[in-house]
Amino acid sequence: MPTSMTPSPLSAPLDRRAAIQWMLTATAGLTLPGTIAAQSPAKKPSLPPITAKGYGPDPDIVKIYNPGDVWPLTFTDTQRRTATALCDVILPADDTSPAASAVGVPAFIDEWVSSPYPGQAADRKLVFEGLDWMEAESQRRFKAGFAALQPDQQDDICQDICDASQAKPEHKKATSFFKRYRDLTAGGYYTTPEGMKDIGYRGNVSLAAFDGPPIEALKHVGLA
Repeated sequence: MPTSMTPSPLSAPLDRRAAIQWMLTATAGLTLPGTIAAQSPAKKPSLPPITAKGYGPDPDIVKIYNPGDVWPLTFTDTQRRTATALCDVILPADDTSPAASAVGVPAFIDEWVSSPYPGQAADRKLVFEGLDWMEAESQRRFKAGFAALQPDQQDDICQDICDASQAKPEHKKATSFFKRYRDLTAGGYYTTPEGMKDIGYRGNVSLAAFDGPPIEALKHVGLA
């Protein structure tokens, strides 16, 4: 964790423009030193099996899909509450932009880890075990679920796992979960219209009236 001379990345207001640096490409591989379930006081649950077949090689890219339309979402109710609260710790609302949960980022993560494709398999295991660890750690410290904690209590847990270089040995593996979850949260947020607006991305918009190239350029190519 940061020293007392350095502002905490979780207790200080979050600069979303800095958060964009957390984003990984959607297909980036993830090599893990192990799993984190062994750290949890709770009994390790088995992952629900994935039975969906995916959307195939020719999806309808014009259709607007809602979460769960293409394949079933697989978070439990408790995991969904924890996922939602953690997204909002990472990207809370501010004066100009909504919180991550308000633009559907928890559903995006649920859909991501519920995917039947091999590229998401490592994330599925990591996120499921990580959310269960968060919930168990919350119960151990504060006798309540993570989503029900006060902001300073949520911050207390996240501070222990947000910086792998300063994490205690017993929290090292949980930092792998937090890092990837933070990347997924940022990736989901900044691909929404609200997120793109927040970083000033204009996209495919019309330009001001164009009167043609300047006369100097036309003369240079012999057209004027």
